[in-house]
Amino acid sequence: MRRHVPIALAMLLAAAPLLAHHGWSSYDAEQTMTLTVELEQVRYRNPHAEVEITHDGEPWVVVLAPTSRMSARGLPQGALVAGKTITIVGYPRKDGTPELRAERIVVDGKTIELR
Repeated sequence: MRRHVPIALAMLLAAAPLLAHHGWSSYDAEQTMTLTVELEQVRYRNPHAEVEITHDGEPWVVVLAPTSRMSARGLPQGALVAGKTITIVGYPRKDGTPELRAERIVVDGKTIELR
């Protein structure tokens, strides 16, 4: 029995990042929002890059794609900076939290599909 404890503990630790990851079902795919906004903050990190914007006078978080996918699709880390105006197409959270899951963004006239 004692030798199974380290194995069980290792399995729990390996699963922890998966438990912290949010599912896409919390976003309303029936309600597409298109916003042309100035970026206020950019967090280029995993599991997903994020930007902060203001929409209707309220701060919003926009969840982008994993950084590796963004780079592979032509959007390296330096392409998104605070002060840059971009267009975001995405879905808001169902629970009213001011957060958007981005499907695509337009940066410097280039459309980047994020999903």
